[in-house]
Amino acid sequence: MGSSGGFDPFASFFGDFGFFGTGGREQGQETPRGSDVTMDLWVTLEELYSGNFVEVVRNKPVIKPARGTRKCNCRKEMVTKSLGPGRFQMMQQTVCDECPNVRLENEEKVLEVEIEPGMQDGQEHRFIAEGEPHVDGDPGDLKFRIRTMPHRIFERKGDDLYTNVTISLVDALVGFEMHITHLDNHKVHIVRDKVTWHGARIRKKGEGMPNYEYNNQRGTLYVTFDVEFPKGDLSEEDKNAIKQIGRASCRERV
Repeated sequence: MGSSGGFDPFASFFGDFGFFGTGGREQGQETPRGSDVTMDLWVTLEELYSGNFVEVVRNKPVIKPARGTRKCNCRKEMVTKSLGPGRFQMMQQTVCDECPNVRLENEEKVLEVEIEPGMQDGQEHRFIAEGEPHVDGDPGDLKFRIRTMPHRIFERKGDDLYTNVTISLVDALVGFEMHITHLDNHKVHIVRDKVTWHGARIRKKGEGMPNYEYNNQRGTLYVTFDVEFPKGDLSEEDKNAIKQIGRASCRERV
């Protein structure tokens, strides 16, 4: 018989199981990793509009050296045992290294979270390696999930803002001029010189939230008007005046 030319009988017999030959090379094991930690970070709509830096105190377990040694990096390995001529037995055994002992100790750390203008509710800010530790590997990550506090004036939907403004019946009939204080305290000027019905809505383009990807772009501010009617009884003089206005309006339409 000719030379086997480097033929490995075990590789042909066990090759499908990856014990010998090319398949027998131990695959690179992934480094163990601690768990990620996700925390809700409640911020104001003003912070999401203008941006801000928020300091958060993180109390986390840190690995510290300790006396003695410990078993580490334990893994399963396949070993071959000869049972006689042409007879082999394959077994799996656990193999560990000897490492210095460690202990976990809580430490406080101040993290600065940047609230970028236009960030959306549910968006996450990640701190690499600030999560749970792993004694035989790398720590996980710490993620802050943005949560928006309710606002007393504005409601956010995407990049748009919504608000309601109450006006008097007189203003609704004859028109009005007003200013709305925005999230950064600049004034939004509103002028109405015609009748405004209850539930009417106007749009102020460019007065919404900044877009997260393109901060020079802003959404729309929608203002809905609620008309407040007089709560007391009208005098006969007031009633007659309103009737005259109504009749004049009807004649103009005719």
